[in-house]
Amino acid sequence: MLVAVTGGTGFLGAHTVRALLRHGHRVRLLARRPDRVAAALAPLGVAPDAVDVVEGDVTDPAAAARLVSGVDGLLHAAGVYTFDPRRRAALRRVNEHGTEVVLAAALAARVGRLVHVSTVGTLYPTTAPAIGPGSPLGRSREPYLASKTAAERIARRYGAVVTRPPALLGPHDPHLGDQNARLRDLLRGLMPLWPTGGLPLGDVRDNAELHARLFDGVPGAEFFGPGSFVTTREYVGTVRAVTGRVLPAAFAPARALAFAGRAADVLQRCWPGRLPVQGGAIHVCEVAVPVVAGAPDARVPARPLAETVADTVRWLADTGALSARRAGRLAAPAVPLSPAPPVTPAGPAGSGATGKALP
Repeated sequence: MLVAVTGGTGFLGAHTVRALLRHGHRVRLLARRPDRVAAALAPLGVAPDAVDVVEGDVTDPAAAARLVSGVDGLLHAAGVYTFDPRRRAALRRVNEHGTEVVLAAALAARVGRLVHVSTVGTLYPTTAPAIGPGSPLGRSREPYLASKTAAERIARRYGAVVTRPPALLGPHDPHLGDQNARLRDLLRGLMPLWPTGGLPLGDVRDNAELHARLFDGVPGAEFFGPGSFVTTREYVGTVRAVTGRVLPAAFAPARALAFAGRAADVLQRCWPGRLPVQGGAIHVCEVAVPVVAGAPDARVPARPLAETVADTVRWLADTGALSARRAGRLAAPAVPLSPAPPVTPAGPAGSGATGKALP
């Protein structure tokens, strides 16, 4: 199967490209900067000539039409994931408008399989003790969650299969996204105060495997990404255990810290660097609930959180994003790619791709 992918140079997107190729699919990427494709995929063992590349942006209808021309399936993984208040316009432009543009092009091209990457956060806040299939979309006013909820409504209109990954950690993050950056901040001593509550957390590699299986013919319209609900205390405790670091941390009710989060967001608008305190992250810890047991996940098991944290910290240290001292006992050689279970290719082996930008 020839699968078009948006967001293929991002964290989950790049890992998904690798998983799709392993499953025997061919891949065509949409990239604003084709020169960045190799840098995103090479650390995952993907050769530059393993994929075709279409240059363009998800908000450009002409580029979207070139991307989906003649493909069998589409994975729409492009999106802005951030709680940074300075990027609210980008959230609306990419997450909402970009979804409309790409899925409209896919519908016009009669693409057979549409998969839209959403987030469990679209179901927050909720009065239920857990979320699962059939849970109503939330009405959060937090800009990131609101933009992803709007994007999911669009995806549903186009009949796309929806996946809901949890917050993701893992090695080989091309842009050091929010979750991996937050882990680094914790190890750098920049997060001594945490909100109570928790969040659903998973490994990027497991969620990439889920996406690849959806193009092998797995039926269903709604899937929850592999992961587990982790309280903030459990998360900090896991990081302490795997690194051997003490990492002093205090915990306060998320609702009580909401004012500090709003104040940090105001400061962030004029502060040039990234602040470790974000109102949106505190909000998620306050409203997040677990996913019900048995929710559709294409039978992809979630690896233990300790393994994910350990692999991520080793990768941070190996790439120089974290000092050996701060990585603790995990200051070790580079993180090898975890072996994945054998798969039966859904299509012909090999990609047959040129690796050159298409006209």
